[in-house]
Amino acid sequence: MSRVRIATALLAVFSLVLAGCGGGAQPTATTAPAKPAEATKPAAASPSPAVAASPSPAGVASPGAAVAKPSPVAGVSPSPIAAASPSPVVAGLPPPAPPGSPKPAVRVGSTNFSEQVILAELYSQVLESDGYRVERRLNLGNREIVAPALESGQIDIYPEYLATALAFQTRAQVVGSSDAAETAARFQEALRPKGISALDYAPGINTNAFAVTRATAERLNLAKMSDLAPVAQQLVLGGPPECPQRPFCLQGLERTYGITFKEFRPLDAGGPLTVAALDGGQVDVALIFSTDAVITQRGFVVLEDDKKLQLADNIVPVVRDELLTRAPLEFRTLINGVTRLLTTEELIDLNRQVGVDRREPRDVAAEWLKSKNLVR
Repeated sequence: MSRVRIATALLAVFSLVLAGCGGGAQPTATTAPAKPAEATKPAAASPSPAVAASPSPAGVASPGAAVAKPSPVAGVSPSPIAAASPSPVVAGLPPPAPPGSPKPAVRVGSTNFSEQVILAELYSQVLESDGYRVERRLNLGNREIVAPALESGQIDIYPEYLATALAFQTRAQVVGSSDAAETAARFQEALRPKGISALDYAPGINTNAFAVTRATAERLNLAKMSDLAPVAQQLVLGGPPECPQRPFCLQGLERTYGITFKEFRPLDAGGPLTVAALDGGQVDVALIFSTDAVITQRGFVVLEDDKKLQLADNIVPVVRDELLTRAPLEFRTLINGVTRLLTTEELIDLNRQVGVDRREPRDVAAEWLKSKNLVR
């Protein structure tokens, strides 16, 4: 009997062990919470007093994408993108350094318009507040300069715009959509062979917006981009120098809307040259980024993108994998913490403070980070 009892007890213990090894709930993959621009911007991103010839968030010729919350700028109709939607590509990022690893120095870059400088300052300052040594390499030029600088290791991180950057990386062979998550997945796939990764994208977007003065809109009865087609041969378009080569600028206008302008005048990426030329009548239509507060300040009319040329140009930081593998996990947490709070409305306000109120990007960024409790 004693042998039977011992055998029975052993069998019960063995059954418990098996249950513990095979029966638990499967772990669930999580993604971190998730804006061009191109058009002209996107090469980078929003129109504040930008340096002339700066890339739009999409790279000056690239359209931005819609965002969860539509931009309050009149006439801009962002595509329906889920705000602050979590990026689906987080699981594909390279592993971080072990906890307690030293914090590497970080070289933060930007293209040459004010929104890009503001974003770069936000990322730089949140890293500095946590003890990272940051070297700023700002206003480097358009996307054609900054993207290769990241790939070659001259900078480690800079802010991008999803759809515009995807078109640039794939030579427009792969295009985004109005869906930010889908565009982010395609973008990550395009970056992977280059040793670069995209972190979470923002709910905020900055797209190319084509604006006219109110007088021009009333005289020619213009409300949407399609209205330009019959009269464009009488009009001059102003925008970044790269606009003729960009799929979300001149190329896209011709292909999607059948618009051919009388002349294209190279200016800057939605910056002071473009604003002055539109205001003064030197150009009739101007590419101005959708997050630029000057649109409402000057009373410009943004023509509705009724055929949805512009796509999901949500802001997204791109980082070298080499840095991600040397930095602790907190690096990603810090950067994503900034990005997830960047709504379209926040971008417009940040750009207003720099472009209209003439404050320094560094000061505007510091104040915003403190207001969001991201730094002390």
